[in-house]
Amino acid sequence: MKIYTKTGDKGSTSLIGGTRVPKYHPRIEAYGTVDELMAFVSLLRDQEIGQHWKEFLTLVLDRLMSCASILAADCDDCDVKIPQIPNSDIEQLEQQIDFIDTQVEPLTSFVLPGGHPAISLSHVARTICRRAERLSIQVAEQTQIPENLIKYLNRLSDFFFMLSRILAKDLNVKQIPWQPRV
Repeated sequence: MKIYTKTGDKGSTSLIGGTRVPKYHPRIEAYGTVDELMAFVSLLRDQEIGQHWKEFLTLVLDRLMSCASILAADCDDCDVKIPQIPNSDIEQLEQQIDFIDTQVEPLTSFVLPGGHPAISLSHVARTICRRAERLSIQVAEQTQIPENLIKYLNRLSDFFFMLSRILAKDLNVKQIPWQPRV
């Protein structure tokens, strides 16, 4: 597989299925944001965090690649098989969120991001994931996108928030509660 094709030199690219679109097309924005999220999840995985979280983030990266493939596919009967996001992927995220919830103190206020690079990266991943979700919803308004893709991104952003909380506990970092000045 050649890295450069020269077919995008004039500002367009091909979706899976062959449709050419401008590089600012909503599908490109959506899967490009998922790609950005994957880079930050990889950076988070490379931090000094527990092996369980490293392994789980590897699974998340796999599912995000599936999300990007789905968003890049513009064909009803593609020549290539497009991966899907089954309900079990969403349930797996929910199980991890529920597990973390049993391990951390209940929240009494919003918390400010930060305190350790791994915690900050969790928050960066959370916010990029929310953007990927918004962009995927925008694509879904124009064409059919599997509902589970949007559900997965929604749960994944919740997971990243909860991951920041368990990492704070694991790393013995005191989270700073937000105290609004009203």
